[in-house]
Amino acid sequence: MSLNPRIEDVTARIIRRSAQSRALYLSRMAQAAEEGPRRGHLTCGNQAHAYAAMAGDKDTLVAEQAPNLGIVTSYNDMLSAHQPFETYPQKIKATARAAGGTAQVAGGVPAMCDGVTQGQVGMELSLFSRDVIALSAGVALSHNTFDATVYLGVCDKIVPGLIIAAATFGYLPGIFIPAGPMTSGIPNDEKTAVRKRFAKGECDRAELMAAEMASYHGPGTCTFYGTANTNQMLMEFMGLHLPGASFVNPGSEMRDALTDAATKRALQITKLGNDFRPVCDILDERTFVNGLVGLMATGGSTNLIIHIIAMARAAGVLLDLQDLSDISDATPLMARVYPNGLADVNHFHAAGGLGYMIGELLSSGHLHPDTMTVHGNGLKDYHAEPQLKDGRLTWGKGAAKSENEKILRPVTNPFSKDGGLKQLSGNLGRAVIKTSAVDPDRHVIEAPARVFSGQAEVKEAWRAHKLDRDCVIVVRFQGPKANGMPELHGLTPTLSVLQDRGFNVALVTDGRMSGASGKVPAAIHVSPEALDGGLISKIQDGDLIRVDAIKGTLEVLTEGVADRAPATPDLSDNGHGIGRELFESFRASVGRADHGAGVVV
Repeated sequence: MSLNPRIEDVTARIIRRSAQSRALYLSRMAQAAEEGPRRGHLTCGNQAHAYAAMAGDKDTLVAEQAPNLGIVTSYNDMLSAHQPFETYPQKIKATARAAGGTAQVAGGVPAMCDGVTQGQVGMELSLFSRDVIALSAGVALSHNTFDATVYLGVCDKIVPGLIIAAATFGYLPGIFIPAGPMTSGIPNDEKTAVRKRFAKGECDRAELMAAEMASYHGPGTCTFYGTANTNQMLMEFMGLHLPGASFVNPGSEMRDALTDAATKRALQITKLGNDFRPVCDILDERTFVNGLVGLMATGGSTNLIIHIIAMARAAGVLLDLQDLSDISDATPLMARVYPNGLADVNHFHAAGGLGYMIGELLSSGHLHPDTMTVHGNGLKDYHAEPQLKDGRLTWGKGAAKSENEKILRPVTNPFSKDGGLKQLSGNLGRAVIKTSAVDPDRHVIEAPARVFSGQAEVKEAWRAHKLDRDCVIVVRFQGPKANGMPELHGLTPTLSVLQDRGFNVALVTDGRMSGASGKVPAAIHVSPEALDGGLISKIQDGDLIRVDAIKGTLEVLTEGVADRAPATPDLSDNGHGIGRELFESFRASVGRADHGAGVVV
């Protein structure tokens, strides 16, 4: 099957735009790779320090004939997605030892959860944690003792941060090993109904707490299709997971088998193995296009719009919002997983999952089949399903059909002809909108503005019935420079209730919405942000705003707005408390959201 012309054009455009930066990046990676296995450059004293605690592995390490894997782990046991990683290092070490290699825990990286910090001050550190993770992994790998890296990470900022680090150390091979989603809890529509009832004061906190605990109830990622599970999809579409690894539950026999197989594969793709595959050769322009196709076909998290731009820049690949929008226009939406449907990722996986989707998108020419991957001979070998036969892991052909077309459809009969992501541009700047869960009748909203400087103000006005009208809620000074760009997840139930009451409402913000944002039209990541001179800083109550997801425009229609003085925010509380003092330099140096909101890239 020839490549889809639109996908081919966007890929060529990215390659042209990235020619200089990509060439410089690859020349640096080639120079580092030519120096050979990293341990060969350490003195005897260096090595003695590195191997002192390695007991029975010391002789193997000193001989320098067997590959040594560096494990970078995001383990903590407060967060369900990362709790399973507690036992992974010992499993990886044992498997590596049995295969003739060695493995060491190179270091840990922080892993914070947006689910814990939603609506809390800690959310203002969330986006910046991605860059901290990249820096932490850089420190771990700076010891220069590893022939390949095994990355243990799952959730929102962790995988993007680890990818930035993996690209920076791109002369080393690397494999990402997931932990999988928790088993299914109460149905998502039941949980959502309780949240709405609580927002309207129709149930008490005890009932809300019971519903939340029944939903988030065990080890593994949350089962809705938010940023964490979008990360896992992305790693499979980009060829950094083994095929079929993303959505296997923790603690299962298959999960253990895939971890063992990933460890063995990491040994094989080192320079001391027989199939050298450095990360720099995997993370090329075509791989990022494949990841974007997966993002659009699954209706994935809006947070990845920011992250994938930053991830790509670390590998010398320059992505633009227009690339994302054009790929979305060309990519059919094949999945409906909550909040874009009622099913969770376990139901999606059972219906055929990523293996089925990759097969369908390959057959329609939406994916580059011959990208370098950690397994097989390109993404064409990811239309596969792992199987255990007599305790031995093998891969068979992926599902030939969907087992439930309410969740997963063939590329010839999608839920939508496009991926539901649109770039918006106009006099308010650039933004993005995700429409895959928005009713088509709400793809264009034109209404007077109601302007706020935080989600708490919005909720207060809503409780006072000051928002019972058609309106565009503008929430500004929520960008990365202002306060670290927290998710405004708490607005989802509030705005949903207004919409259910029959009002035409939309959100315009320089902040983030939840990666699982859904039914309310939301123009998010407005750039430039209010604190960076964006016109959003000059909007006043009553200004007429038009959010048009069909034409891709974001406009304030009231005349004379540009001539006004910008609003002066009170940010005196943004720089202290819950660690915000430590991130002053991040707020001062962070880039624009449409450039990836990066500090280190």
